Amino acid sequence: MNRLPLAPARGAAAALLLLFCLGLSAPAAAARQNDPERAQAFEIFNERNFAGALPLLEKLAERYPSDGAVIGRYGLALFVTSPSVADPQKRKERLAKARALLVKAKGLGLEGLPADLIDNMIAVVNPDGSEANKRPFSENKEAHDAMVAAEAAFSQNKWDEALKHYDRALQLDPKLYDAALFAGDAHLQKGDYERAGQSYARAVQINPDRETAYRYWGNSYLRQARLEEAREKYVDAIVADPYNGYVWRNGLFRWAEKKGAHLGHPKIDPPTSVSPMKDNKMTITIDPKALDDKGSGAAWMVYGMSRAAWATNNYEGFRKAYPAEKTYRHSLREEAEALRAVVRTAQELSKSGKGSKLDPMLEELIKLDSAGLLEAYVLFARTDEGIAQDYVEYRKTNRDKLRRYLLEYVTSGKY
Repeated sequence: MNRLPLAPARGAAAALLLLFCLGLSAPAAAARQNDPERAQAFEIFNERNFAGALPLLEKLAERYPSDGAVIGRYGLALFVTSPSVADPQKRKERLAKARALLVKAKGLGLEGLPADLIDNMIAVVNPDGSEANKRPFSENKEAHDAMVAAEAAFSQNKWDEALKHYDRALQLDPKLYDAALFAGDAHLQKGDYERAGQSYARAVQINPDRETAYRYWGNSYLRQARLEEAREKYVDAIVADPYNGYVWRNGLFRWAEKKGAHLGHPKIDPPTSVSPMKDNKMTITIDPKALDDKGSGAAWMVYGMSRAAWATNNYEGFRKAYPAEKTYRHSLREEAEALRAVVRTAQELSKSGKGSKLDPMLEELIKLDSAGLLEAYVLFARTDEGIAQDYVEYRKTNRDKLRRYLLEYVTSGKY
């Protein structure tokens, strides 16, 4: 899954613009400073006029070499405006300087600047200013050139000119995700939410398994205080890239803060543990307290027994389920089967009258299974390195269930 922007300066510009659109203010430290030029530079920067802020930030960086807020903004402004530098060598030098400033700012303290974004920007540029893992926007050279021209215009806030080039790039390469995505950004900066949404929708159509367009679309809804639509798009972003913390922090976490909502999973913590296989032996441990309740305790005991069946006899259960894989791993099918065995046992004991009232965890598990969301729960709430390997295959035919789990459980405010 894509973690870093294709074009580092453009990725920084988009993220910064969207952060400011969501109303992030200058850090409190800036307000406490008496230097009017510092306040002026921060104000210009917050207005997204990065080129205009550069001369003042350069002067302030010399004046306050230990001011992380100034150094960080100076580095960001250099980074974002680098596409407007036509000479390749000078552009490389600017990126090298921007990277060095951002590294320095991290050591001094970022004072309100987004650390995730700074880390990404540092990662996509080598110390000498060359772009790490650089690849063209498109294999179609004319489309790539159109994107370069669009980026240069975008970095100077020339939205209409940028849109002209993005449209040209899409005509030349209709599968160019970034052209549609960045066109949405340009429309957003113009305040045209409808056309921004149309561009994000086109990007989604090109690649529904990339999270960025969903998240930017959600940001546009959040900016409009359309919280339900924002939640829907942020959920789509999570479905596209579920194990990327940046997507959570800059999507649903932001929605939850705005909404005053709590995000959470059902509290299901099986009082049973299964030790890793060693010498063809596995140890199943159950909390003695669970055994006090014959109904619930017996049901949870089945969890360990089911998992053991997958790993014993030279991993026979796993090898049958995943014949193409050479090495055992904890899988979605193993975990779901074990939890489902718990559900069946609990229901049978309850019907027979042999067990006492089911504990709340079992009741939640039964509800999840009845709703067809047990696998989605496992993939989001009980995943590990092994289970995560099954996510993409499951999503191919179960995107609706993944969305339902996030909407009906994680963002419901019930947990």
